[in-house]
Amino acid sequence: MAGHSKWANIKHRKARQDAVKGKAWSKCSRAIMVAVKNGGPDPETNLTLRYAIEDAKAVNMAKDTIEKAIKKASGEGDEGVSYEEVRYEGYGPGGVAILIDVLTDNVNRTAPEMRKLFEKGNGNLAKPGSVAFGFSSTGIIIIEEGETSEEQLMEVALEAGASDIVQSEGVWEVTCEPSDYLELRKAIELAGIPLASSELTMVPASPVVCDIELGTKMLRLIESFEDHEDVQNVYSNADIPEEAMEE
Repeated sequence: MAGHSKWANIKHRKARQDAVKGKAWSKCSRAIMVAVKNGGPDPETNLTLRYAIEDAKAVNMAKDTIEKAIKKASGEGDEGVSYEEVRYEGYGPGGVAILIDVLTDNVNRTAPEMRKLFEKGNGNLAKPGSVAFGFSSTGIIIIEEGETSEEQLMEVALEAGASDIVQSEGVWEVTCEPSDYLELRKAIELAGIPLASSELTMVPASPVVCDIELGTKMLRLIESFEDHEDVQNVYSNADIPEEAMEE
């Protein structure tokens, strides 16, 4: 056990707030449809689709709504919209690094809109690859501290592929390689340990510690990206203080 997980707790709270927003389901439907068109409708053979379905379940998307999105994407003769996956990279105020994953049917529209949001938030859009190298794809599972013991969690999680277990601020944070994510989560659930949240995310190698002022600016900027209908995920290396979260 090692490390510091404050950023993960902030990400967890932010994800819960985002799940309340009405756009969560439509974003999940879009991700499911793109996954089906790229890899087929069978989640057993299409790992991207499995991830998209799990994300949809995490925001309480109904089973029939998920199935409808899969059928719509795989239906022959469907003239549905074609979406493209694009990652935008840039810097926010204070030099904070930001990654934005979008699914768009019109890059020529989305790109200038992303640039405008960066500029409005005192940041700037950067060239591809200039920010992403500072992040690594990681599976993260958050468990409330009282839901399990250290002994139980370590026995279950380490055997199922966890790379680290951290206790911080009232929660356990279990991390793993993306390839082990689904099996690890399944093992924890089968052990009867309730999950507070779980996701595949981009973890920054060097977090930027923000004061209240910078943290507040970063939250506003992140929320402006999340409110855009094409944006699926926003990642940053900002370590935002609790006081900024509460404002």
